[in-house]
Amino acid sequence: MNPLKLHTEVDAAPLAQRFDASSKVFAIGSCFAAEIGERLFQSGFDVTLNPFGTLYNPASISAAVQRLASPAPFTEDDVIFSEPLGRYNSFWHHTKFSSPTKEGFLAGANGALVSAAEAFAKSDVCLVTLGTAWVFRHISSGRIVANCNKVPAKEFRRERLTVEETVSLLSEMIGGNPGKEWILTVSPIRHLADGAYGNSLSKATLLLATEQLVQSFSNVHYFPAFEIMMDELRDYRFYAENMTHPSSQAAELIFLRFLDYAFCPEAVEAAAKARREYRRSQHRPLLDDPASSGNYA
Repeated sequence: MNPLKLHTEVDAAPLAQRFDASSKVFAIGSCFAAEIGERLFQSGFDVTLNPFGTLYNPASISAAVQRLASPAPFTEDDVIFSEPLGRYNSFWHHTKFSSPTKEGFLAGANGALVSAAEAFAKSDVCLVTLGTAWVFRHISSGRIVANCNKVPAKEFRRERLTVEETVSLLSEMIGGNPGKEWILTVSPIRHLADGAYGNSLSKATLLLATEQLVQSFSNVHYFPAFEIMMDELRDYRFYAENMTHPSSQAAELIFLRFLDYAFCPEAVEAAAKARREYRRSQHRPLLDDPASSGNYA
């Protein structure tokens, strides 16, 4: 007799040619990219994660990748001052790059740019996690920003990218960087600030765009993180307290599915061993006495 099915299963058939443990990974996009990227790092992979900080929309992700491919340094023309934060930043970066001085921001941003550009050039596979099709366009400059940095809302116009615009932006990013494999995902994190309906329209836009890209490029693949969360894990016990972000357990389950999807069995086995070693290294002795070094909290 077949056991009772307690959830719907989402097919995530492995890539035809999976990557090995030596593959260099570049991960960029929403905070869900950070969830996967951090776990890849803990599992011993060579991974570069979000060198501009967390990015949510396809326009900002595409612009960031293209800047890495031709790394022109950031200059004073890129710098903004956020009065609410009392700090300097740019519309390219997440607020974690903010600095009390213009010079401090440029030093940090350009330092990250140089190292990330080198890592991107050497990467074999790029993991791109799209968070939302909603964007904020800076009215005076006309450009879509990665982060508003608490600049007054009146300086921006809120728009939703179309499927065609999204495909065009990401096609330029992918086509301009041949020789890499691209894995696209749509973040399962709901942006309820857009309203439930607005969030659904946004995710639908991203899903339709990724489908077109997979059909258009032989080196583009789609991993169904969104569908695994929405269908296999559609129980609020798999959500964090804010009821929009996946819980750590859910993120872990999706990560393990991603490993099996993207990496060969030998790499998955090596990753499990490296992860155990990483977790062991994070434990602290119960006592300062060296004799107690074998006891872990």
